[in-house]
Amino acid sequence: MSSLEGLRTVAESLAWARAEIGAVDARVLLCHVTGWNAAALIARGDRPLSGPLAVRYEALVARRHQGEPVAYLIGEREFYDRLFRVTPAVLIPRPETELLVELALQQRGGFRQPRILDLGTGSGILAITLALEWPESNVCAVDYSRDALWVAMANAARLGASVSFIESDWFGALSADRFDLIVANPPYVALDDLHLQSGDVRFEPPGALASGQDGLDAISQIVAAAPPYLEEGGWLLIEHGYDQAAAVRSRLVDAGFVGVESWQDLAGIERVSGGRRMHHEPLA
Repeated sequence: MSSLEGLRTVAESLAWARAEIGAVDARVLLCHVTGWNAAALIARGDRPLSGPLAVRYEALVARRHQGEPVAYLIGEREFYDRLFRVTPAVLIPRPETELLVELALQQRGGFRQPRILDLGTGSGILAITLALEWPESNVCAVDYSRDALWVAMANAARLGASVSFIESDWFGALSADRFDLIVANPPYVALDDLHLQSGDVRFEPPGALASGQDGLDAISQIVAAAPPYLEEGGWLLIEHGYDQAAAVRSRLVDAGFVGVESWQDLAGIERVSGGRRMHHEPLA
């Protein structure tokens, strides 16, 4: 990797970084360092990039060159038109997860003041987005990682969302509460999936990505345990892998869910599956 040494202007620095990490990442990192938007970078291209800013920029470009995700380098990622803080303690939000939000919000006509549970909340994107988009709801979010919960709680406070957070391994620490809607974006990648060894996912928490030899361990646990925690007519919606829809539907049917269906994301991939629970079951 080359160096910024000898370069002086914003435009020269940006051109150098483009050659190292690509145009988009170079621009995002320079906006982050300078506090300017993309238009300002162009307008101020002939200005000198000060020493401290140049040092910081070169360090970030070097880290990105080594593969670190941009979201971790700048500490945030957009989701559903809001900026969420992210750290290596949480999964980086993906745009396909917005489908889970859309499907949940489609239930607004069926519940006046729903109780919503977000399993494995991570940075809190689902719980916080639903709390803000559906103000009448009462949202609870759980995660087994205390570090993840700190990130989620900070996001909720910064964005003004009313969410209850509980440290729990799925339903483990919950009381005898019932919910009208349960959403989950659990780990669903197979342990030996080669994608875990490449790209941004190398830097993400493994426990938020992989789950068993076929990637279905966490999903199976959630589906099997969910019925007693759902009100009659309540929904369970789960995000899953590109080739797991049929397996998830099968597990939902076996657990007694009705109206089981899968929904496609914008790429035409069956990304979310879910169903309704029509009969109460006693909590253990």
